[in-house]
Amino acid sequence: MEVARRNCCRIMSFNIQLSRFFSCGPFDPPPQIPSRRVVVTGLGMVTPLGCGVETTWKRLLEGESGIRGITVEDLKMNGFDRDTQLHTFDQLTSKVAAVVPCGTNSHEFNEELWLNSKDHRSIARFIGYALCAADEALKDANWMPTNQDEKEKTGVSIGAGTGSISDVLDASRIICEKHLRRLSPFFVPRILINMASGHVSMKYGFQGPNHAAVTACATGAHSIGDAARMIQFGDVDVMVAGGTEASIDALSIAGFCR
Repeated sequence: MEVARRNCCRIMSFNIQLSRFFSCGPFDPPPQIPSRRVVVTGLGMVTPLGCGVETTWKRLLEGESGIRGITVEDLKMNGFDRDTQLHTFDQLTSKVAAVVPCGTNSHEFNEELWLNSKDHRSIARFIGYALCAADEALKDANWMPTNQDEKEKTGVSIGAGTGSISDVLDASRIICEKHLRRLSPFFVPRILINMASGHVSMKYGFQGPNHAAVTACATGAHSIGDAARMIQFGDVDVMVAGGTEASIDALSIAGFCR
């Protein structure tokens, strides 16, 4: 009964606030909405120029390019026979791409650390990029909340355009070969766009808003803009925001070639 009474009071209060908001005349200026200043406190990058903000910025200033010729291995068709891989590669009208350099050096994306461990079976490449960049940004901002209040006031807004198309291609092959039961139980979690922001939230225990925009090439800017508005309007105090993509694979390249 007490709960019902409190809920009723909240609804009445909300209605009063709405009436105040819409009570201005047709020619009156809109009511002022309180807003807070938003600042950037940390950066993280995984790019074709390298892994890390310092590496990317240095190579950018030196005029280096992250674009190179692709190989058959870049198509990520490991489940297909070699003839099919070579035929697909030969059919592509473009054989250049901006590929993230991978390896164990400090300026390279470490696949063993972010993708290939036993605990990362549900993490596709675009999610791994997001985790790596978010880790650098949080360390740069010196923001590693430990108490409940800080975690509840920290959210994530990371979007992607296409997600993991290579997983979709591989799943299609399995179905066409009539081996449905071989389909990985991690297939769906690996292709969902919102799992990039979801995995970042889970890793650090963030319990604020979790948001995933999907607006093609505008996704990164869209995600940062949405995050800024959430802070500005007081929904949250801290947001990890950006965009991630890993579309260097046979199906994605073929699609963009059309």
